[in-house]
Amino acid sequence: MKYILIVPIFITFIGCNPSITKEEFAPQMYVEHPTSILVLPPINKSTAADAKDYYLTTVAEPLTNSGYYVYPIEIVSDVLKQEGLSDTETMLNVPPQKFREFFGADAVMYVTILKWNTSYLIVSGSVTVQIECEIKSTKTGATIWYYNDEISVNTSGDSGNAGGLAGLLIQAATTAIKTAATDYVPVAKDVNTKILLAIPFGKYNKEFNRDMKTKIELKKKSEKK
Repeated sequence: MKYILIVPIFITFIGCNPSITKEEFAPQMYVEHPTSILVLPPINKSTAADAKDYYLTTVAEPLTNSGYYVYPIEIVSDVLKQEGLSDTETMLNVPPQKFREFFGADAVMYVTILKWNTSYLIVSGSVTVQIECEIKSTKTGATIWYYNDEISVNTSGDSGNAGGLAGLLIQAATTAIKTAATDYVPVAKDVNTKILLAIPFGKYNKEFNRDMKTKIELKKKSEKK
């Protein structure tokens, strides 16, 4: 019996992601204390062509609530287009210091949409949004914070208590309807909320400089292709 009890405890332990304090995770954020952040249009690696436009409506509010001044995203996009920088992929080759020259920003956030996907398997379905964010200093050009997370919403239908083939047909129909009707924007907002729980609070938040010992889940930077 002892062996039987030990096994699930061990599995639970190795399945947990390690935690780390915000200060340990992003020490330079507490050194530089950026006040203003410029958010670039996201890089879209998902299969949804409209993901970029939808996502941009979700990021400014939670970042502002975290205590930062966020440059108006539409104005930023217009200015960048005037400078010949309409594609975020092209902006990756621009030194972060240039955004300080253009806008006076303390930091710049690079966003990549990794998933904005619908999975539909007849009687089961889901909607998944995965985002990664990277903040670079416009003083040094170095990465001072990074995080990624995802949320998957189960859109599987039910059979309405019907059995047999009729139940399967009802379940398939309700799954298709729920999957098609799911709005990605609230899902993206929830992902941003999860991600920004890991960012040190900015000077416009009452918890500024008080969250250094707050524990967050350790995230490793993905290898961008």
